[in-house]
This record gives sequence, C-alpha cells and structure tokens, in this order.
Amino acid sequence: MKFISTLLILLLSHTAAAASLEDSVRTYQQALIAHGVTGSNIAGVFKGSEVLALSAVASDLPGDKAITEETIFPIWSMSKPVTIVAMMVLLDQGKYSVDEPVAKYLPEFSNLMCRPEEEDADLYPCENELLIEHLLTHRSGYSYYGNGGGEGPDFRFPFADLEDYMRHVASWPVEFEPGSAYLYGINQAILGRLVEVLSGKTFFEFLSEAIFAPLGMTDTKFELTDADRARFQPLYRKPQLQFGLNGIAPDEGTPRITDQYDELDYAPGTQKQLGGEGLVSTFSDYRKFCEMLVNGGQYNGQQIISAASLELMTTTVTPPQLSGGYSSGFGYAYSVFNLVEPALDGTGSPAGIFGWSGYHNTHFWIDPTNGIYGLFMTRTTPFSFEIQKHFRAAVYEALPVVE
Repeated sequence: MKFISTLLILLLSHTAAAASLEDSVRTYQQALIAHGVTGSNIAGVFKGSEVLALSAVASDLPGDKAITEETIFPIWSMSKPVTIVAMMVLLDQGKYSVDEPVAKYLPEFSNLMCRPEEEDADLYPCENELLIEHLLTHRSGYSYYGNGGGEGPDFRFPFADLEDYMRHVASWPVEFEPGSAYLYGINQAILGRLVEVLSGKTFFEFLSEAIFAPLGMTDTKFELTDADRARFQPLYRKPQLQFGLNGIAPDEGTPRITDQYDELDYAPGTQKQLGGEGLVSTFSDYRKFCEMLVNGGQYNGQQIISAASLELMTTTVTPPQLSGGYSSGFGYAYSVFNLVEPALDGTGSPAGIFGWSGYHNTHFWIDPTNGIYGLFMTRTTPFSFEIQKHFRAAVYEALPVVE
C-alpha cells in the first residue's frame, strides 16, 4: 500500500510539473503575440517521442492563420543541419574524409582567389586549400551574396542547377584564407552539390532516400504544390527601423500579415535545391529530425547517422567569440551552435545543447544531458535569436526533473 501511495505521489508530481512546463511555454508564446513580436506560433518540448509540452497559439490578426503541426513553413537556415546530416551519412559510407580538398570532387574550386586584408590591394591566389571541413564549419571564407548566394530581399538564383551555380561560386574570391576564421555564408549550398557528386543522385533524391523517407518527413522538400500552398504559413512582417537625418522611423506603417515576401518561389520541379536555406517543412516533420538527433542518430530502430558522426558534427570547432563586447557562450560546430559556457547564456540550459534557427524565426535545440529537445515555429521578420533564448529560459525555468 505504501508503495502504491508513493507511486501515486510521484505520478501526480510529474503531471503537475509537466503542466507547469506547458503553462510556462504557453505564457511565453502568448507574450510574443501580445507584444507584437510574432503572429501565430507553435512550440513544443519533448523527451524522445514523449510530449512534455506542446502548444499552438493563434494571433487572431487579420489574414493570419492558426498553426497546427501540419502547417508548412519555410525553414530557411534550419535546412543547414539537414544538409550536415546528409554529409554525415556519406561520411559513414566512406565516401570522403573531412580533411580532403573540395577540389578533389568539385575541380572548379582548384584555383581560388583570396581577398587581401588591405582594402586597395589586389586579389591573390589562396595559399590554403579549401577543405570539406571548412564548408561544414563556415570557415571557407564564403559569405552570403546578393547576386545569387544568400537569403534576404535581394535573393536570386539565375542558375540552371547546383552544378551551374558552383561554376559561378568558384569564380568568386573568398574573404580570407580558407580555414583561418568563421564567416556565415553559402557553404551548405556548395555541400549540396558535393552530395550530388558523392552520391550520384540529385540533392533532393539523396535527402529523400537517406533522411526524409526513413524519418517519415513527407512534407520536407524544396517545392510547394497548390495543395501545399493552402497549408503554407503567411508572413507576419514588422516594420523595419530606418535611421536618417530626421531620427528613427519605421519604413512601412504597422505590422501586417502578407504572402508577398516568400523570397524563394518553391516552384514544382525547382532546381533551386539550396542546402543552406531552401527547404520547407512542418512542425511534425522537423520534430522527427530532432528526435533522431536526441536519440544518438537513431529513429524507430534505424541508424540514420552513427554516434561517432553525430559527435563529430556537434563538437565545437569555432570557440565562443566576443560580439558587441560580450560573449553568448556559444561556439560553432558543423553548422550547429554548441553551448560551451552556460553562465554566459543565462537561461539554465546545460553545456552541450546544440541546434540552429531559420531566418523567419523557426528555432530548435537538442539537449543531450536531459535527453530532450525544443522546437519553435512561427513566421515573422526580422529575425531574432532572442526568441530562442527566451523560449529556452521559459523551458528550463519550469523543466521537471528528467529521469
């Protein structure tokens, strides 16, 4: 009888803690909407397939849509970890080594030019070879470019396919000697083409066979059908502040819901298969991807990537940097952040969490210590890392003891 009473107390305690966690998450979601940060949003915290908290909150703004787990979002840079996992699959298959030159597989990258440190000096032939690991870690020297390489209002892709795109990319100078510094850029687009060469398949074919099909990610792709469009979340677009002679003023009135700023067309049959930003997905789909990562690369008994490859892709390569006179405590691994110094983050998140975010404010993190992961999806600009940071704070403030 005493055992049953103790068990009942533990169950009630766990239920109360879970309720507290969901309340904390939902309160944060509601605050985002109430203070004009986002429109409708959805958030969840999970331990494997177990739901610890899951909440979708509608904004009721004119033109906005209520969000479900099957709503389709442009995930932008949350495409990057998917591309990295594809590369880890190929690494497990012995198709390449991370310390090999990119030019071994993409010869157009054989004679890269570097920008000099002095502004008026001429370009010069790079002394360092561009290695595959430089692409995996954003240490190649390639930035984002408005002429066809990056996300943002000037995004264009005037190329036939990834092979054509790479011929252009390889003709552009890198900003510094490959491997010498961190610079966020078009690296995963190059990796997408590398996947094609290493696998003998189109980038999407390989993603589908190696990741999406085994995980059941049926709505994660580079294109949208007419039926998909009905589930595609509109953008909550906030005015951007402009600085001028007359002080600060918003550039365009009040926030509004719009479908005019997709920036990528997601046309059926598109060859714009960009590994850094091109995918659309759903909360349900990306949750499966997160579950695979928190389970050591395994999902439903299938090993998608090896534990060794997962450890490699989440090991810090670029240590935490000062930005604006302060450090966030995060370093960078293979296109995922990695929390190195929790005291500087200040959210209660433990060391070793990793994850990433997307331009229209989709966010995820994986917590190997507690065996949990968090996922947040909305569609709003401008982008803010604060959304993920405060979401994690809301979670760890109320997180029940995970056994």
